[in-house]
Amino acid sequence: MQAPSPPSETVRQDGTSHSPRPSLGEVTRVSLKVGLLSFGGPAAQISVMHQEFVENRKWLTEDRFLHALNYCMLLPGPEAQQLATYCGWLSARALGGLVAGLLFILPGAFAMALVSYVYAAHGDTTIIASIFYGVKAGVLAIVVQALLKIGKKALTTQLACMICGLSFCALFFFSVPFPIVIFGAALAGLFFGDASGTLRNERDDATGKKASLAATARTLVIGVTVWALPPLAAVLFLAPGNVFAEIAEFFSLLAVVSFGGAYALLSYMAQVAVESKAWLSAGEMLDGLGLAETTPGPLILVTQFVGFLGGWREPAPFQPLTGALLAAAMTTWVTFAPSFLFILAGAPWMEKLRGNAKLARALSAITAAVAGTVLNLAIWFALHVLFAKTDTLTFGAFQLLWPDVFSLDPVLLGIALVAAILVFAARRGMATVLIATAALGFVAKML
Repeated sequence: MQAPSPPSETVRQDGTSHSPRPSLGEVTRVSLKVGLLSFGGPAAQISVMHQEFVENRKWLTEDRFLHALNYCMLLPGPEAQQLATYCGWLSARALGGLVAGLLFILPGAFAMALVSYVYAAHGDTTIIASIFYGVKAGVLAIVVQALLKIGKKALTTQLACMICGLSFCALFFFSVPFPIVIFGAALAGLFFGDASGTLRNERDDATGKKASLAATARTLVIGVTVWALPPLAAVLFLAPGNVFAEIAEFFSLLAVVSFGGAYALLSYMAQVAVESKAWLSAGEMLDGLGLAETTPGPLILVTQFVGFLGGWREPAPFQPLTGALLAAAMTTWVTFAPSFLFILAGAPWMEKLRGNAKLARALSAITAAVAGTVLNLAIWFALHVLFAKTDTLTFGAFQLLWPDVFSLDPVLLGIALVAAILVFAARRGMATVLIATAALGFVAKML
């Protein structure tokens, strides 16, 4: 796909110097690191990208990163993978976006293929689960660090703090659909926000001059064609009603309606995959979700697990393993291809609109809502990491997720405390934290 080039940025918004645009090789190395360390869901993955692209390399300013994050939050599909693509596009043009987006997916896709095979062939993933057991505790410390950093940058006004708090309450206590929360925040910012500071900071940058209708149309045509080629091949060259065509049709639809992340889609996906298609059982769906939570990459890679088992059980005209791998590849392809298209076609226009007063107010409010979203994810993640059981207390529309205190995992709590010391006291990098917690978890499980 071709897309307009992102505008260069050589001056930070506080007047300090800004690193020049990196080479494609540098973006590739950093993107691979991000992909390998992308454990723990969107909150942790956003933290990894923020640290690598903003803090360590200074390829992007804070405002530009948050502007990209706001846009990705508005889109269907995995927001963390879209943000990786956006960061790569800003850093090294369209090819950088493709590389960053692909490398964010591939480590997790390979890991899911491996664990899916072990699960389908042997039904035992004990060793793999042991390796990733302690990683979750390390990710928890990284999530808290991300929350503090994003909150410090986003919550600079009373309105922003109010929007953050209300967004968290809406998500955590009332399970309000995520798109409604974002839409409400945008309206609040539009009518009550003040974007004067944002506009003043953006004027040093020649935003938007690279966006054009011709380039966008070219990107859309190429992107849709590339997205459609594997499904068309399954329809044209295999028997009618084959599992590969069914997987392509179902997950293509899922990709463009998946607002709110993987959990918002689980009930619908389970209903179709388990009840209608019989690709797997309800218990296997839960097992796949657990595997997706422990391996790197976006949680939506649970779809790959579903596709793998579907191809394993209906592989014709291939052998089971070949059919499973092809079905898994088809699932991953149609799930993520639209996300690349949304960024490569839409990001130039979002950059062009950075100086628009109304949009700036709305996006500033969305940034505050995103902080509330990250807080919601952090608490949800902490409860599910540290406790084996949780209960939901319901009073009408009010819902409270509450842990069973007797199900606390003391080993993971201890590893989480070690991770917190490494992150906040020793100030160690993510690689060190994840390696240390993985080793502690593996030893604990094996003993």
